[in-house]
Amino acid sequence: MSDTLREEIKERILNHDYHCEKELTLSIISGKWKVVILWHLGVEGPHRFSELQRLFSGISHKVLTNQLRELIEDGIVHREVIPEIPPKVEYSMTELGMTLLPIVEMMYEWGKKRIDQIKQNNFFE
Repeated sequence: MSDTLREEIKERILNHDYHCEKELTLSIISGKWKVVILWHLGVEGPHRFSELQRLFSGISHKVLTNQLRELIEDGIVHREVIPEIPPKVEYSMTELGMTLLPIVEMMYEWGKKRIDQIKQNNFFE
């Protein structure tokens, strides 16, 4: 397992700023795109940056870069530079990141069921 963690989160742990373990988990996976990034990397396997960017309409280069950087700093995602010309960069889940996949998949299933319920109950009319 990775002992990598963003300095901000390390500091909060040392200062006892987390009130519960769920708060720590949410601070690591929170971000508009992180859960979706984790789902694609965990279920589909490694992706290049441009592949990830194509998957999410409306995400800027800067936001995707920042979300990936935080996931890397937290030991959840691995960034590998493949020495080719031009260099190729792939992002994949770490062993630690894969332990989050069941949570991400449960969120996916819950959301899918909830969307179906809302559609069936005509909440939009």
